[in-house]
Amino acid sequence: MRVLPPTARACVVAAVLAAAACAAPALLAGASTPWPAVALLALLYLGCELVRTRPFPGRRTPEGAGCFFPVVMAAVFLLPPSAAALVALPGGFAQSVVQRPAGVRRVWHAAQQTTAAWAAGQAYGLLGGRGTDPAARVAGFPYAMLPAAVAAVVFCLVLTALDAAVLAAAEGRPAATAWRGTAARSLVPYCVHGLAGLMMAVMWRSPYGVPAALLVLLPMYVSCWVFAQYHRERAAHRATIRALVQAVDIKDRYTRGHSERVGQASAMIARELGMGDDRLEVVRIAGILHDVGKLGVPTRLLRKDGPLTPEERRIIELHPEYGHEMVRGIGFLGEARSAILHHHERVDGRGYPYGLRGEQIPVLARVVAVADSFDAMTSTRSYSRARPVETALAELERCAGVQYDPAMVRALVDAIGRHGWHPVVTSDADLQVIPAAPAAPAAPAAPQPGPAAMPTLGGAARDPAGGGR
Repeated sequence: MRVLPPTARACVVAAVLAAAACAAPALLAGASTPWPAVALLALLYLGCELVRTRPFPGRRTPEGAGCFFPVVMAAVFLLPPSAAALVALPGGFAQSVVQRPAGVRRVWHAAQQTTAAWAAGQAYGLLGGRGTDPAARVAGFPYAMLPAAVAAVVFCLVLTALDAAVLAAAEGRPAATAWRGTAARSLVPYCVHGLAGLMMAVMWRSPYGVPAALLVLLPMYVSCWVFAQYHRERAAHRATIRALVQAVDIKDRYTRGHSERVGQASAMIARELGMGDDRLEVVRIAGILHDVGKLGVPTRLLRKDGPLTPEERRIIELHPEYGHEMVRGIGFLGEARSAILHHHERVDGRGYPYGLRGEQIPVLARVVAVADSFDAMTSTRSYSRARPVETALAELERCAGVQYDPAMVRALVDAIGRHGWHPVVTSDADLQVIPAAPAAPAAPAAPQPGPAAMPTLGGAARDPAGGGR
């Protein structure tokens, strides 16, 4: 079982206390709380979550596929804030989890959703969403559209802010970065759930009553089921990538964790270059899988401590082609395949396997080449000691325009200068979190060296094009 750090446990306890404070007024109000509506909506939300996460016996929705929130949003629009908080409680606790500790995660989800429902209800009421007649609960349509939209946004922001807080506490991630990324991706889906919840609330208070309100859930449930299928497919993709990376790590123990860190650095470069989310994910995968061809290289060469012979070097230099052949039939990798094949090319044309130069090298391959060399220089190998981040960045800048694309080098320097280098957790014992470093000072322009004088980053005798061997 994973043991949560003390700060993460404190975050969970604080969320539980906040949720209890949000729901307490409904419990203390006694008969004035609309208990039949609370019970019906809570059971409906619980049933939707159980059906969504267990559509077939023994099969669950992957964690991260999202929850079915229209019922909670309808409760926000129909009930007082504290009563809406109670509606969210059972469904939040029933949400599917795949990582341990499962009990703590369920409690966290329940507390998180309870607090978010209360906050959304407060925002909806403050903006006049319940109209002038308190008994009406829902203002006339379409006048409730604006308060409902604001309530959905508040619901989203509270959930994502709490997620960012617990991630920062449990994994040491920068809270602001995690919150911005999650909130941006979640805003539109939550607004759609809010619109469906408003339609359900309006129909609930209409002459057609509860049966008509339930009909609103059918198309929303179908769309959520399709979305869950998409997440299952993505989970299968991640499992494929994870299996390949684990196989490489087992074969080459000296670079364990290297793949994940190259993927992380590649994503930082891509983000700095302004690539969209879809392409950023592709370049991250390319970084993770760039060395998958090592599975075709004899283990004795990967683990050799002494210098490589020319013949051994030629064998190792086949690994990009091996890797491309291995992943050629995996359709979802897309553009990542070319990055795997060409990540050891050089802008001066003296790389391998095909000696491409400049713009002939695919963009993602140029990104991965810089990320690969950066991690090779800042990690301890059997044949080299780790260099400080500032030294590695200065070396990359020195070789920009000869070995690396200057734009990619500058993007990495700027990204690390702004955010620091916080390597993902790996099994490497010597990994440390590096604080944000100022941009490396400009080094004197390197002369155009001949083959014998060309710098070999990240493992001198190992790789004449830089990066890991």
